[in-house]
Amino acid sequence: MAAMGRGLGFAAAHDIAVPYIDRSRAYYLAMGYPKPYEWAHLAEVPFNALDKPLNQSSITVITTAAPITPGNGNQGAGAAMNPAAAFQQIYSAPSANAPDLGISHLHYDRGHTDAADQGAFMPLPALADAAAAGRIGSVAPRFHGVPTRYSHRLSLKRDGPELLARLREDQTDAAILVAI
Repeated sequence: MAAMGRGLGFAAAHDIAVPYIDRSRAYYLAMGYPKPYEWAHLAEVPFNALDKPLNQSSITVITTAAPITPGNGNQGAGAAMNPAAAFQQIYSAPSANAPDLGISHLHYDRGHTDAADQGAFMPLPALADAAAAGRIGSVAPRFHGVPTRYSHRLSLKRDGPELLARLREDQTDAAILVAI
């Protein structure tokens, strides 16, 4: 393998991905939960091919970022973990005039990023550039925020159908999922 990988850009054998799922399961047990966290995973992936070319399709963004809400503590770039900034219901906002968003309510590696680049979790400007260049048909009229849930039931029975109804209402053909 070493000879085969020379010059091809392969990582060293010891350079492997962080075993995130195993670490998360151990973390939940260490926190005192009676069983490890069970990740949602489906036997079949519920994605479909586009019915028309991308340059004729309406595209939106679905994010877990939250609108910055006055009175809910520090939510800006560099903010510490802030559960008060979390949201519990799906929200939608105009794609052309997106509010300031934050990710202070989410767990992420604050040692290596400060969340100052809104484009990392809300790529609407890049999507608008793609529409202007003709790579996509259009940006959908609204983008959508979906709360992070530890309840598979709520995600499947409430949030999923509500989000799908909003996407259909906007005649959206595809979505970019940005989950932090």
